[in-house]
Parts: sequence; C-alpha cells; structure tokens
Amino acid sequence: MNDPGVTRVAVYIDFDNIVISRYDQVHGRGQFQRDKVRGFNRTDKSADADIAEKLRRATVDVGAVIDFASSFGTLVLTRAYADWSALVNADYRGQLVSRAVDLVQLFPAAAYAKNGADIRLAVDAVEDMFRLPDLTHVVIVAGDSDYIALAQRCRRLGRYVVGVGVAGSTSRSLAAACDELVTYDALPGITTTEPPPLPAGPATSEQAEHEESGSAPPARSRRTRRPAAAATEETDPDSEDPQRLATRLLERALRLGQEKDDADWLHSSAVKSQMRRMDPSFSERALGYRSFSDFIKSREAVAELDETNPARLVRLNPAMAAH
Repeated sequence: MNDPGVTRVAVYIDFDNIVISRYDQVHGRGQFQRDKVRGFNRTDKSADADIAEKLRRATVDVGAVIDFASSFGTLVLTRAYADWSALVNADYRGQLVSRAVDLVQLFPAAAYAKNGADIRLAVDAVEDMFRLPDLTHVVIVAGDSDYIALAQRCRRLGRYVVGVGVAGSTSRSLAAACDELVTYDALPGITTTEPPPLPAGPATSEQAEHEESGSAPPARSRRTRRPAAAATEETDPDSEDPQRLATRLLERALRLGQEKDDADWLHSSAVKSQMRRMDPSFSERALGYRSFSDFIKSREAVAELDETNPARLVRLNPAMAAH
C-alpha cells in the first residue's frame, strides 16, 4: 500500500503546442507557419542557416519542464504527444527519451492535424486517473483553452492540477481552471525572452505586404551566416563533464526549492532529494565526495552551506540569485 503522504505526479505534454508557441513567442505571432518550420531539415547542407538559427533560439528546454514537474513529487508517468515524423519534433526525441518520456505518436489525419493531441491527451489522462487512483498531481504542459474541461475534470476527481504554458499563448480561462499555472519563462533555469522588435519606417509597409500574402518577410539578421549543421549541434548528456552536470543540477534544484518554499535557506536533505528526483543517477560519492555537504562546499560559487544549524541548511549563492 502506498504511503498517503507521498505525492505522485503524472505529466502530459502537448509537444506541438509548446514548440509552436515558443517559436512564435521568440520570433513573432504566426511565424512558425510562415517559416514552414515543421518540415525543416536542419541536417541538410543546403538548409537556410537563418531558419536553423531561429530554431536554435526557440529551442524548448524539456529538462526544465520535467524538473519543475518533479518538484511536486515522484513522477509516475510522463508522456509527450506529437507527430514525431515531423522533423522539428524529431530533433527532440533523444532529449525526451533520455528523460524517460513516453512518446505518443499522432498520425495527422489532415494537413494540420487540428486537435489531434488535445483529444488523445485528454482521453489518456482521464483513463490514467481511474487506472491509477494514487495519482495526486496532474501537470498539463500546454496553454490551449481546449484543456479547460480536462483541468476541471481532474480537479473534480481530487487531483491538484498544474498548467505550464508559454507566455502570450496561454488561455486565461485555463489558468482559472488549474490550481496553479506557470509560464515557461518563469521556470528555473530559463532565460526570459524579449518580444521580437516591431519593424519601423519603410519596413512596416514591407512587413504588411508579406503578412497579407502569407509569406515570410526577408530575414534581416545581423548574425554571421554559418552552416546549418553547426548551428544545431546538440550536446550529448553522456559526453558532458559529470562535475559540470552536477553543478547545473544543484543550481536548478536550489532555484526550484526556493521558488516552491518561498525561502532562501533550504534543508540540504530536501535539496538532495530534489536532485535525485531530477536525476536518479546522481551520487556525490561517485563524484569523489564523502558527503553531500562536501559536495556543496565544493560548489561555493553556486551554493552556501550553513553548518551552524543542526539541520544543515543550504541556499543559492546571492550573487547567482540575482540572475
């Protein structure tokens, strides 16, 4: 029998929704369709380097979303819904699989597969709540108003509902239907994105002309063009320095803990538990430290340890807290 005090979390990600919303947030409303990003092949040598760079800038940090969800408790299941044959989504498959996310394939029945993810996600979520009565939290990663009914049903069935959406693309009605709603930009570790600048002077009429025709305006990026492949190289987590990965893990755990508890100082045991939820492979001993306290002391640029308190408290270095 499960401990009644343990929280168990289910995460449902409308991946198309979050990828498109993020791209439009960074580059302008409707730009995802104008740039024809869905079928863009970033590995093609002839691929437009400007589009590749725009995709890189609008990359969704899936780890930040999953880590935030884990701050509510043990992740029981995590599913992402999308057409994974679409190249823009396929680029994320390695990142998602490495975080044990179940990829649900949606085969588009129409040109744009309208509402495909919405219906399948909602059906699965309701089924899971009856199949897994010990679920305590449901995290819906999407800002679409189509999920209002699902959020309401989850709450009616006694679950705590958390919504995660992209600023500017999240329905206010969905926020009202959830117990808690956060924007992607507000997640720990995410750099706030400034809205794209509005065209001025002669460019305004040119922009209007392209808006009317439905085509994309000519790119005016000042960035140096570079091969598309160079702009899209992803770092393999297995090849990264374990010490550096552990430092980033500690920083994110501290930011999550301070945001959740609204307190500067956190119990070191709670921080370690959060780090283990985000990365079960974490071990301070494997990194060469006798204790978790020694590990924290070695990261004084990131964290401060208060050993005067028997509970051993830790906080994010004030110099980093401002960033």
